[in-house]
Amino acid sequence: MNQAPRPAGRSISTAAPVTRLIEALHKLPGIGPKSAQRLTYYLLRASAEEARTLAQAVVELKEKIVLCSVCQNVTEVDPCGICSDTQREQSTICVVEEPLDILALERSRQYGGLYHVLHGVVSPMDGVGPEDLKLDELVARLKNGNVSEVIMATNPNLEGEATAMYVSRLLGPMGIRVTRLARGLPTGADLEYADDTTLARALEHRQDV
Repeated sequence: MNQAPRPAGRSISTAAPVTRLIEALHKLPGIGPKSAQRLTYYLLRASAEEARTLAQAVVELKEKIVLCSVCQNVTEVDPCGICSDTQREQSTICVVEEPLDILALERSRQYGGLYHVLHGVVSPMDGVGPEDLKLDELVARLKNGNVSEVIMATNPNLEGEATAMYVSRLLGPMGIRVTRLARGLPTGADLEYADDTTLARALEHRQDV
């Protein structure tokens, strides 16, 4: 005797707004699919006011934050507070990969000069060349002759080292000293995760490139 076929299981349908938010959060760096789901359902349970506050913060971030026309750091006013500070050492520029690196170096309280943000590193594997970085802006800053040293504070990995060497060759004809953070930083680590003491020692014992 033939048994009647079992009814096919119903597929679980997720509301479209929930799915869209999960997908949007999943695109953020460091957010996997499970984390994106947890964050989405947390916001679903949160109050409408909390959700609106978060949404407004994201909108203001995109509408009010610009790049400093001098150092390329993120800022609400142009030029930024660091570039406008006449008490900082004007003859030294510390070159970093990302704006977060400036926060890390400032916490070390070892450096009192200016900064320049490249917004990336030379990485042929990822299709990023020197022309994709804020190097033209760096060279333009050096033409007035006020800067005597450029400190390369790129991360101690293959891409960071390649970028430091490229900048050293680029600035060589200008007669500007190019130094590199000392090896107190562990190879392969990101600058933003280094502790304050390590960063301070790396700055203090920097070496010529």
